[in-house]
Amino acid sequence: MAEERVQRRLAAIMAADVVGYSRLMEADEALTRARLRVLHAELVDPLIAADSGRIVKTMGDGILVEFPSVVDAVHCALAIQDFVQLRNSGIPEDMQIEFRVGVNVGDVIIESDDIHGDGVNVAARIEALCDPGAVYVSGEVYDQVAGKLEVAFENLGEQTVKNIAKRVRVYRVHDAARTATGPDLRKAEVLPLSGKPSIAVLPFDNMSGDPEQEYFSDGMAEDLITDISQISGLAVTARNSSFAFKGQAMDVKEIAKQLGVKHIVEGSVRKMGDRLRVNAQLIDGANG
Repeated sequence: MAEERVQRRLAAIMAADVVGYSRLMEADEALTRARLRVLHAELVDPLIAADSGRIVKTMGDGILVEFPSVVDAVHCALAIQDFVQLRNSGIPEDMQIEFRVGVNVGDVIIESDDIHGDGVNVAARIEALCDPGAVYVSGEVYDQVAGKLEVAFENLGEQTVKNIAKRVRVYRVHDAARTATGPDLRKAEVLPLSGKPSIAVLPFDNMSGDPEQEYFSDGMAEDLITDISQISGLAVTARNSSFAFKGQAMDVKEIAKQLGVKHIVEGSVRKMGDRLRVNAQLIDGANG
């Protein structure tokens, strides 16, 4: 009987894990797991899906993703880092969740829904070299992506990585649109105003001084988005778009212009002992 042939394909691989995960788990295991689940559900997983990625598996704090396009893989990696950085705004540094991300393109072995091989191993080794909040890619990725995205590459030279005989050429990717506070949304394409009533709900400010209340204040805005989305004839901006402005010191009129809406809802949440105070206001996007 002939030996079964191993199935292979060429794929772009993204490997990511959380910086200081053991320290965060030691400080508060239940909270860390809950925060990571929320981060994946609301941010990481939708961004991966938007770039046609397939989550192969998750391993504790790590994630392995396959993309049919290396350009999409790098675009997704940068988007994740940018929006995670925005999400960390206002959270104490020792409680922030940060990722290392490595991207490689190469031959992989297919076993059911799983993938193996050097293509995967190199991505994981590059990710291990990565600085917190950064994206590192292999030389093969650089060769295919250079000139196709608005990014800059920093050549880190050939690196010796564990269990890989050949030295790996590694580059750090710098997003040309990134600023010190996150993606430069002011340079984004301005969305056209819809003919029907339109509204965006911005993330509510956490005025409690307690980082754990950040998820409650975000949840208030998310529930409001869900509720008003059910109003017939009203165009409501999606959560991912409005929450991109979290922590951004921008005029409300400029935000309305960028999102292409006529009205903005913003608010705050303050917890004082057993009492909770929620403020919300509806703002005319044309005149503030």
